[in-house]
Amino acid sequence: MLMFDRITPPARILVCLLCCAVAQSVARSGESPARAWHIPRDAHMITRWGRNINPDSVLSEYPRMQLHRAEWTSLNGLWEYAEAKEGEAAPAGRTLEGRILVPFPVESALSGVRKNLERLWYRRTFDLPKSWASRRIMLNFEAVDWEAAVYVNGTRVGDHRGGYDPFSFDITDALRPGSSQELIVGVFDPSDAGDQPRGKQVKKPEGIWYTSSTGIWQSVWIEPLQASHVSELSLTPNLDSASVDVLAHVTESSADETLRLYARAQGVTIATASGKPGSPISLKISSVRRWSPSDPFLYELKIELVRAGKVVDEIESYFAMRKVEIGKDARGIVRILLNGAFTMQVGPLDQGFWPDGLYSAPSDEALKSDIVTMRRLGFNMARKHVKVEPDRWYYWADRLGLLVWQDMPSGNNTTPVSRSEFETELAHVIAARRNHPSIIMWVLFNEGWGQYETERVAADLKRMDPSRLVDAASGWDDKKVGDVLDIHSYPKPRSPKAEPARAIVLGEFGGLGLAVPGHTWKKEHWGYQGMANRAELTSKYESFMRTVYTLKDDPGLSAAVYTQLTDVEIECNGIMTYDRAVIKPVLQRLACVNRGDFTKVPPAPQIRVIVPTSEDAAQQWQYTTERPGTDWFSPSFDAGRWKTGAGGFGTTGTPGAVVRTTWSGSDIWLRRAATVGPGPYSSLQLRIHHDEDAEVYINGILAGSFGGYTTDYEEISLPRAIARALKSGTIIIAVHCKQTSGGQYIDVGLIDRIPREAMKAQ
Repeated sequence: MLMFDRITPPARILVCLLCCAVAQSVARSGESPARAWHIPRDAHMITRWGRNINPDSVLSEYPRMQLHRAEWTSLNGLWEYAEAKEGEAAPAGRTLEGRILVPFPVESALSGVRKNLERLWYRRTFDLPKSWASRRIMLNFEAVDWEAAVYVNGTRVGDHRGGYDPFSFDITDALRPGSSQELIVGVFDPSDAGDQPRGKQVKKPEGIWYTSSTGIWQSVWIEPLQASHVSELSLTPNLDSASVDVLAHVTESSADETLRLYARAQGVTIATASGKPGSPISLKISSVRRWSPSDPFLYELKIELVRAGKVVDEIESYFAMRKVEIGKDARGIVRILLNGAFTMQVGPLDQGFWPDGLYSAPSDEALKSDIVTMRRLGFNMARKHVKVEPDRWYYWADRLGLLVWQDMPSGNNTTPVSRSEFETELAHVIAARRNHPSIIMWVLFNEGWGQYETERVAADLKRMDPSRLVDAASGWDDKKVGDVLDIHSYPKPRSPKAEPARAIVLGEFGGLGLAVPGHTWKKEHWGYQGMANRAELTSKYESFMRTVYTLKDDPGLSAAVYTQLTDVEIECNGIMTYDRAVIKPVLQRLACVNRGDFTKVPPAPQIRVIVPTSEDAAQQWQYTTERPGTDWFSPSFDAGRWKTGAGGFGTTGTPGAVVRTTWSGSDIWLRRAATVGPGPYSSLQLRIHHDEDAEVYINGILAGSFGGYTTDYEEISLPRAIARALKSGTIIIAVHCKQTSGGQYIDVGLIDRIPREAMKAQ
């Protein structure tokens, strides 16, 4: 690492969170020393990696492992910052009062700021070593959200739009010889007030929408290059011909330049080739070792740019030999094939948010840890949801054998300009990440958000990268294009019908919620279906995976994506807590069922229907839509004037509903007398589908109040008092459901889950 002149202020102790790291100043003479960096006291939650951050060496690993050079230096660390106004001049030569830790978004706790800013200035100074004097200096940004204007020594060296793709500027002509260099970055990010791709970022987070990440959120760094250097690299494995095509574009290339390539396996050179810049060069690989989740083998690649016998640029890279396609398995079912064979893909929806860094992981170790945990949980795939990660995340996925479905971050796409920006950034994202063998599919649109001209844009995407699959629409609005038919189903898994040319996948399901005290973002929390405890969560997950593997065989599901890897803010349906401190279900049991091994987990319990719902056969209820007396739920209440109708009650088109009696008003009250047999009951549960808020009474006792809505029938454990009060004979079930908007539905029954002997033994 290169050494900068530093001014170190006195350290200050940060109470409660960490022993404060000593902040550095990158300012030269005449500038004020930097204030000590610290995490704001009102931060919601800090990870174990966040507590150990050293501002002097934050995220200091080489950012682009497939275009690796020996000489470089990180510009991450403590910068100056100030809020900006539209149209104002860059603050050249002026010290800014605030201090921000780059590369953490200004809204994050790890930035040291934790403010919602739409416009801001960043400023720092840096020195260059004398050995770099004769070369071009490249300034690299891995990601800035959303619009960036970059100034060096008062000269505007470039602008960039796009929050998820890397960009670079040659700043050589703006440098001052023999003195410190001033770097200023102006940032504008409208978040959800704009039409640009933004994923789930909003200014006022709630539900499935999370805190925005404005400004520099990935590494900033510089490197010295010759005028002629490799600027872009494309690696395309050809498994059928046992070769890899290497296409290297060279800046200011000349006719007398040659590229020399060396492929190595575990340090031993196995293939060499040479050719001209800008033309594909094929490396023949003997005894191919195929990359897969079970054997994520990577070949090393060395590239030399040679002129007149002298190496003018040298790069270390890597590649893998693997192939992904759509084809039929031995049974004739259309599948996603990896290396010519079907492997069932099971993985989590991964939002990529962190409680302390938001879009930015606190460290490279933290990035790696998520992937290590996924592999320990038996997952072989992850869907990176409407966010693009730093290049090193994919490096670890390559190394550790995780298949990746990469979403394009969603935007509103309501205008021609915003659609053009969407497609431009899509192309840039593909170009920046296309060499990673872990990425096997691009996901274009999610649940109809910003979806437009799907047929054309999906075809353009396939032309940009024919080596991978295209999921044109994950959930909702399928346009019969792309390589897969992808549906979403909450909470329980379902499958599309088999198709003759596309594989069928389940792009989202699950959402089982469990808040862990001491590990929540706020007091309020939610999940698609709440779980009472770890045991219930584990058991329910196992039952879901039994269904998934049944659907694998019939009708032929190729993949399933569980929502989700971690809690995110108030959304508590993660397998892990938001701070990654707790894995909520039993890890070993999840690992087994994720791999399709049900021999080492308790068998599914028997289900005994106590009071049937109206899913399969109509059940008669008394009902009214006029507010009844206050004792409407009492067993002795006289409902003789109420109407009689067949369940369920609601409006046609409500997801998961079996409507036999139309109810379209705001409120409905139901009563039903049912005969039950003798107990005891092993695990009495309410089977309910409610849209929206519902309260249920059994023999006058409140069985539960349920906010929000479900999209299918769900089982909810009942208080033990209900089971004790349930005597053989007639019982009264009373229900109130309230509707505000959208679809509506209510139906209720009772079941008992009886553990089998294997479960009792455990």
